[in-house]
Amino acid sequence: MPTASELLSSVFGYCEFRPGQAEIIEAVQAGEDVLAIMPTGGGKSLCYQLPALMREGVTVVISPLIALMRDQVRALGEAGVAAGALTSANTDEETAAVRAALEAGRLKLLYMAPERLASGGTVGFLRRIGTSLIAVDEAHCVSQWGHDFRPDYLRIGELRRALGIPLAAFTATADEDTRVEIIRRLFGDAAPRLFLQGFDRPNIRLAFAPKNAPRRQILDFAEAHRGQGGIVYCGTRAKTEALARALREDGHSACHYHGGMEAAERRDVERRFQREDGLIVVATVAFGMGMDKPDIRWVAHADLPGSIEAYYQEIGRAGRDGAPADTLTLYGADDIRRRRALIDESAAPPERRCADHGRLNALLGLAEAQTCRRQLLLAYFGETAAPCGNCDLCAAPPELFDATTAARKALSAVLRTGESFGAGHLIDILTGRETARLRAHGHDTLPTFGVGREYDRRQWQAIFRQMMGLDLLRPDPARHGALRMTQAARPLLRGETSLTLRKDSLRQSAIERVAPALIDEEDAPLFAALKARRRVLAEAAGVPAYVIFTDRTLIEMARRRPANLDEMARISGVGATKLRRYGDAFLGVITDRAPPAMHPARRRLAGCGKAAIYDRLVRAQAALERGKTGTEKPLSCSPALLARVARMPADDPDRLAELLGPRRAERFAAAFREIIADRDRDG
Repeated sequence: MPTASELLSSVFGYCEFRPGQAEIIEAVQAGEDVLAIMPTGGGKSLCYQLPALMREGVTVVISPLIALMRDQVRALGEAGVAAGALTSANTDEETAAVRAALEAGRLKLLYMAPERLASGGTVGFLRRIGTSLIAVDEAHCVSQWGHDFRPDYLRIGELRRALGIPLAAFTATADEDTRVEIIRRLFGDAAPRLFLQGFDRPNIRLAFAPKNAPRRQILDFAEAHRGQGGIVYCGTRAKTEALARALREDGHSACHYHGGMEAAERRDVERRFQREDGLIVVATVAFGMGMDKPDIRWVAHADLPGSIEAYYQEIGRAGRDGAPADTLTLYGADDIRRRRALIDESAAPPERRCADHGRLNALLGLAEAQTCRRQLLLAYFGETAAPCGNCDLCAAPPELFDATTAARKALSAVLRTGESFGAGHLIDILTGRETARLRAHGHDTLPTFGVGREYDRRQWQAIFRQMMGLDLLRPDPARHGALRMTQAARPLLRGETSLTLRKDSLRQSAIERVAPALIDEEDAPLFAALKARRRVLAEAAGVPAYVIFTDRTLIEMARRRPANLDEMARISGVGATKLRRYGDAFLGVITDRAPPAMHPARRRLAGCGKAAIYDRLVRAQAALERGKTGTEKPLSCSPALLARVARMPADDPDRLAELLGPRRAERFAAAFREIIADRDRDG
C-alpha cells in the first residue's frame, strides 16, 4: 500500500501537506475517532479523502449541500478516484449506477446528504456495501449553537453506533460550546481525538463600516475590485435581486442566488460561478458552503451576519488560494433589531436564546472594535495574536473617549429599574424624556432621570450598542429583551475599572438613516415572542400564521400588554372564539406565567361589562355564603348561574327570584339586585 505522502503526490498532485494535515490523516487512517477544526481553505476534504484510499471498505461522507457533493465527486473522478453520490438531484439512472458500483465494490467514497439517513433501509445498505469509516463535513451543522443547524445531522451519531465504525468530523467554525455539542451528539461517551489547527487567515483583510447609503457603499466596494470574482451576502431574498440588478446596471457581471429560486436556476448560478471569471454572486447565506473555488477575491456583507461563526465561515470563502483577499461588512440599527428579533422569535429555550444574544453581542463587539479586528476575532475562538496590520483598524485606529461616567449612568438606570426594561426606556430615563410608560412606573422620580442629557438619543443608542458589544449588558429573553447587567460590568459600576468607547460611532449614529420601525423598540422583543408562539400554534393547526392572529393584533398586544383575559378580549382581532382557543397561550407569553384557571362561564364574559358584574357577584356570594351572621349553613351558586344573573336586567325582581330559587333568593337576591342596578345606572 502506498504511503500517505506518495498518494498525496501521485493522486492529488501536491508535494507536501498543509499545516496539520499529516497528523489528522494519520489518525483517521488508523481508525481513530477524530474532530478536526481547520480554517476554511486548510484542506479538510483531503483529510478524509486520502485515508479513504488507504483503508479497506467504503468511506461514507455526510455533506450538507448537493452542489458540494457533486463538485467533489467530479474532482475525485478527474484525479482517478472512484466516488459517487446519492442525492435527491440524481436521476434514476444515476442512482442505479452508483448503487451497482457500490454493490460491486468499485467505489471508495460515497457522498450522502444527512436527510437520506431518515430512510429505513439506509443502515442495512451501508452495512452491506462494507462501510468502514464515516466522515462528516461541516460538522457544526449538528450543533444547535451553530449557525447552519440541520436536524438530520442528529442521526449521524445513531448511524455510527449502529455500524460500529470510526467517525471523523470536520468543520471550520466551532467555538467551545459548539465543539462540546458536536462531541456529545456525534461521539457520545467516546471522546474523539481533537485537532485545533487555528483560525487565522492572514491573507484576508477585515473591515467593517456603519451603513450610510449602503447600496452605494457596496457598489463602490465592487468598483474597487472590478473584474474580480466576489460574493455579496444579503439578509433577504428581495435584497439579493435588487442589489444584483444594481451591480449589472453599474457594468458588473452579477447574478443573484437564494433559497426561493428553482433548483435548476440555483444550479445554473453555481455552475457560472465556478466557471466564469469576475462573476459577482449576490446571495443569502444558502450560497457558498463548502465552495471549493480558490480565487474568490472579495466578500461583502450588505447586512450584518447572525454571529461571528457565520461571519468567519462566509468571509472564509475568499482567498482560499492564499493570495490577498478583501472583505467589507456593513451594519446598522435595523440589522441589529432584525437579528435580535430572529433570536427572540425562535422556539429555543430561554438559556439558548440568552446565549445567542451573547453571540450577537460578540459580533457587535467585532463591528465596534477599538483595536485590531483579527486579534478580537481570533480571541473569540480561543487564540492569541499580535496586531495583524491587515484590517481597517490597524490601518486607521479609531478615535476613542473616556465613557466611564456615561456607562455607569447607564448601568445605574438598568439596576434602578430592576433590569426589567430595554434600551429605549432606559434612554428615556437618562435623557429626561417623560412618557406615559415612564410615569406609570414612577421612573420620572428616579435619581437617574435626566442625568444623561449631555448625549442625544442616537448617541445613547451607540453607547448602549457598544456596551452590549463588550458584553456588559445582555438582553434577557425571559423578560422580553430587558437589559440585564453581566458580571463583567460589576467592576465598572463599583468604580474599580474604567471604560473607553469609540467616538466615531457616536457621530455616525447621529447621521445614520434608520427605516421606520413597525413597533417601538421597547415592545419589539415581546412582539417577537408573540410571533414565536403564533408560529407554533399555526404549525400545530396546519394553518397560515395570520389565521391565528394578524401582526396588527400582536402589535397591539405588545403595546398594551393585557394582564388578564378581560383586557385581552379588548384587543382588536381577539374575538370570543379566539380568546377561548388562544387567550391563555398569548397571555402566558405577555405575563410570563400561566393565567389562573377560569370557569368557562366566566371566560365567555371576558372583555364585556358583564365580566365585572360577575366578579362582584362572586365577591357578594362569598360574603353571604354563611348568611349575614356567618353561622348559617353554607350556600352558593354555580358559575353558570352567576353568569346568567350577570346578564339579566335589574328591573325584573321576580325573574331573579325564580332564577335563584327560594333558598338562594332569600340569601342573595337583595345583594345581587343592588349590583345589577349599579350596572344599569353606570351603563
